[in-house]
Amino acid sequence: MPPTIARIITDLALDREFDYRIPDAWIGQVSIGSVVRIPFGRRHTRGLVTALVEHSAWPDLKAIESVSSAPPLVDAAMLRLARWMADYYAAPFEQAIAAILPAAIRREGAKFKKQLIARVVDGREPTAQEEEHLAKRSPRQAAAWAHLKDVRVATAAALDAETGVSRAGLRSLEKRGWIEVAPGVIRRNPHERLTVLPTVAPALMDEQTAALAAVHEQMTAKRPGVILLHGVTGSGKTEVYLAAIQTALDAGKGAIALVPEISLTPQAMERFRGRFGDTVAVLHSHLSDGERHDEWQRIAAGDARVVVGARSALFAPVRPLGLLVVDEEHEPAYKQDESPRYNARDVAVMRGHLDGCAVVLGSATPSLESFQNARNGKYRLVQMRRRVDCRLMPVVRGIDMRVETEKAGTPHLLSQDLIDAIRLRLDRAEQTILFLNRRGFATTLMCPLCGHVETCPNCSVKLTYHRQSEQLLCHVCGEVRSVPALCSNPDCRKPTIKMSGVGTQRVEAAVAKIFPRARIARMDSDTTGAKDSHAQILGRFRRGDLDILVGTQMIAKGLDFPNVTLVGVILADLSLQMPDFRAAERTFQLLTQVAGRAGRGDVPGEVLVQTYAPFHPAVQSARHADAVTFFDQEIEMRRELGYPPFTRLTTVLFKGRDEQAVTACAKEAAARLKANVPATVKLTGPAPAPLAKAKGYYRVQFMLRSAAVRDYVPALRGLLKAFTLPKGVAVAVNVDALSLM
Repeated sequence: MPPTIARIITDLALDREFDYRIPDAWIGQVSIGSVVRIPFGRRHTRGLVTALVEHSAWPDLKAIESVSSAPPLVDAAMLRLARWMADYYAAPFEQAIAAILPAAIRREGAKFKKQLIARVVDGREPTAQEEEHLAKRSPRQAAAWAHLKDVRVATAAALDAETGVSRAGLRSLEKRGWIEVAPGVIRRNPHERLTVLPTVAPALMDEQTAALAAVHEQMTAKRPGVILLHGVTGSGKTEVYLAAIQTALDAGKGAIALVPEISLTPQAMERFRGRFGDTVAVLHSHLSDGERHDEWQRIAAGDARVVVGARSALFAPVRPLGLLVVDEEHEPAYKQDESPRYNARDVAVMRGHLDGCAVVLGSATPSLESFQNARNGKYRLVQMRRRVDCRLMPVVRGIDMRVETEKAGTPHLLSQDLIDAIRLRLDRAEQTILFLNRRGFATTLMCPLCGHVETCPNCSVKLTYHRQSEQLLCHVCGEVRSVPALCSNPDCRKPTIKMSGVGTQRVEAAVAKIFPRARIARMDSDTTGAKDSHAQILGRFRRGDLDILVGTQMIAKGLDFPNVTLVGVILADLSLQMPDFRAAERTFQLLTQVAGRAGRGDVPGEVLVQTYAPFHPAVQSARHADAVTFFDQEIEMRRELGYPPFTRLTTVLFKGRDEQAVTACAKEAAARLKANVPATVKLTGPAPAPLAKAKGYYRVQFMLRSAAVRDYVPALRGLLKAFTLPKGVAVAVNVDALSLM
């Protein structure tokens, strides 16, 4: 006898499942993952079936009202993953389900787009005389027919846009028997504007072959494991991924490949679709809801076997899953900033464990956590130390800006060495990348007389001057203000206000002034807000329509442009100034990654690193692309201070508009938690967060550190359920926090 009780969750984040009786007529039709309609209190709502059971602790269960005829949205394996995420990241189960299922799929009424479609009728080709007669009587119908002969199938809307033919005109062609016109489903294709030529797998280098063999060994193992693929920039890691994915496809399985930034998706899609064609699907946050819905359904139906995308692509319904790839595994972009605050890299490892598939973590600059796991034998370490085709690593030169400033008598944005190097590339028709991980024109607007700095009224940060819009902008809350003519300090009010600091806009302006004939573009979050803007800028650069690309970390990794022979790093030590224990690690990773964009073609590359801290270990290790030396130095500091990877670090942040209420709430929660965790758990704080105010909310946090999250997460979950937050105060739990900001 099939189970007669369904366990169901709703969209409300109650962290609780409810039992409902399955009516006799639907027994056998309701399954795990089914969408149902249920009575819930005084209203009716949709729910998702998470389990089928034979008995319930509750008497007199209400009955399910209706069952969706659509296939189940999740299977048992994905539900196990969601439960693990909820437990590990101290989040409600419903929020974990929401992370796994896109809103475009969960939303009631989500469906495919239907349009009127015209198709050519096979075997009913008109004669030349008939076509000639039609062209004289109705040129638009004739144009529509000529277009349809080439494409065979088109929507009425597309034919109207192409030829101007009306619906009546299409019906007239249908009466002639040449075409059929009927409603049909149109798949919204996110890469319909992307023209990709098929590619053939190249012969692999020795190190690539060895890496592929190691991946294949894990894929065919009884218990597939995790491989950390540590390859220098340009060593051909992507070709290893592609070859391994082909192995999964040949075995009748699918694959998921994650990239950290949306800016990398167009190039990744080009390479993956060039190799695997239309069996590739893409999932990322820049898709419309319709595109996301159709791609997800195409994956669920098995029409797409390879999924490429950013963080959320991890949860694509690929069955069976043969391989999971996390490229640039060290990237903080894999960390979700809303509950559940999961790290896609770590969840990928867990999904691989639950699905029984191999996981490949790839990077030229692995995170300390992954490197330590490889050293401990938890992951298998595979190294690729040489670039493909025996290409040389770029020559990296440090430029001490302290010496440059002393020579010039005043700080300069671009050193003379960098200017000369750019000029040389322009003369050779080669390309240059200039990297600065700070957008805007000037970072502060300050009065030199009284020292007043224009700050955001909602956040504890300075306003950044943006020259294009002639505005002051807060990069935290988006506050926009006009540029004042006078100092805003009421005790000063002098017209002496000046700009200081530097951002990508200022770099772009300076380069344009020095090289007026150079074709320059900027790539940061200010220039890539529009749909497809990433692909458009990178497309222009790839075609050679640009000489110089100025950008933030968007251009620092994963991009492969053979004509780039120079990379200039404007302020290499900028990220060292962050109040975070990971500052050195991030600096090393950024510098190594951006340096790796140079010399990926036949011409050797050069990297000029401008810095005020030339002897810092992160800068020195990045100059030599020496991840092992940096790891050995940094890991000892982490061990001594008790930071990850030797502990699991969690931040618990309280925020609200009433500073006293937030502080009191954080203190009470910390005291109650401290009384319920082992003495081995180190609780620090509460104290104001490094970003003490954001978007008008005061922020106070405490930090938990222990060898394992199980030492404190159960007590933390219990506290969150029992703790009554004052009105206007919210709490955010960040397990395995990557930043203390």
